[in-house]
Amino acid sequence: MKKILGTTLAASLAMFGGNVAAEGELFLYNWTDYTSDELIAKFEAETGIKVTLDTYDSNETLLAKLKSGATGYDLAVPSQNFVSIMIEEGLLETVDVAAMENFSNVAEAFQNPSWDPEQQYSSPYQMGTTSYAVNTEAGVGSCASLAEFFEPNDAASGNLGVFKTPEEVVNLAHIYLGQEFCTEDTDDLRAVQALLMGQKEHVKIFSSEGTMDRMGSGDTTISNAWNGDAMRQRLEGASIEYCFPQEGVVGWYDSLVIPKGAKNIENAKTFMNWLMVPENMAIQSDFARYANPIKGTEEFASEEMATSPEVAVPSVPVKFGQSCGPKYVKAVDRIWTKLLQ
Repeated sequence: MKKILGTTLAASLAMFGGNVAAEGELFLYNWTDYTSDELIAKFEAETGIKVTLDTYDSNETLLAKLKSGATGYDLAVPSQNFVSIMIEEGLLETVDVAAMENFSNVAEAFQNPSWDPEQQYSSPYQMGTTSYAVNTEAGVGSCASLAEFFEPNDAASGNLGVFKTPEEVVNLAHIYLGQEFCTEDTDDLRAVQALLMGQKEHVKIFSSEGTMDRMGSGDTTISNAWNGDAMRQRLEGASIEYCFPQEGVVGWYDSLVIPKGAKNIENAKTFMNWLMVPENMAIQSDFARYANPIKGTEEFASEEMATSPEVAVPSVPVKFGQSCGPKYVKAVDRIWTKLLQ
């Protein structure tokens, strides 16, 4: 995945067979600022299906909602390690994405992924990385090392934004400390806790929403960031650099899934299949500024996407999040609860 993430995929355009005869509703549950209005308008016009959008700020929030059994949603967008959790816990409808008309548009390297090996539950959405970003004029760092984020200098102290998503923050800590993801080693977990508690005194806000808006306004000068979010703020004129530190970054791959008990399953399947058309996925990527695994989207992509320093990953490690065991999950829950007290 590292070699393909953020690079131009081989051109191969599969034609979408006209407008879909459909009607009714579709309730989409997605990350904040992660759904293109243009995309939804195009889907509604071509299918007659009205889309209602609700948002969340973390995989953990999504998982808790689905486990509650009262979601009311037809589609959701978890990251790869949470797809496997949801499959194991029986939270998803079986879809058979591999049998869909437009599945052939998915690059072979991303077909039948390890978290959904028969492609029975999930279709591709977007993919990217998690790291941190700096205000290039604030003297808070040069993107050289994760030390700039976890052990900030005097200029950064009190101006630091940290995601309120334990999985992503803790995985970055594992990378910085040279640890394996999902480690259950007591000394490793104590080191993570000590690192995060030491960082806390420099933190201005724990939040996964509006992170780059705060940097753009100067409210923070260094912050956790997703690459596409940082790109969008840079293109709006902010002095922001998305960091690829020497230790590496966290990789993620988001997918569309249908929660168990969804009321509009056929409409959800229609959206899954429709989004695997290159022209449609290109609209989403141009909005959110993330890469995608659909062949042929480069024909429709903007120049900004083709030349983006945030999308093209340099020669640093990219480590994808994993589904971890219950002992590890409980330990991270304890660390995070204590951190936010």
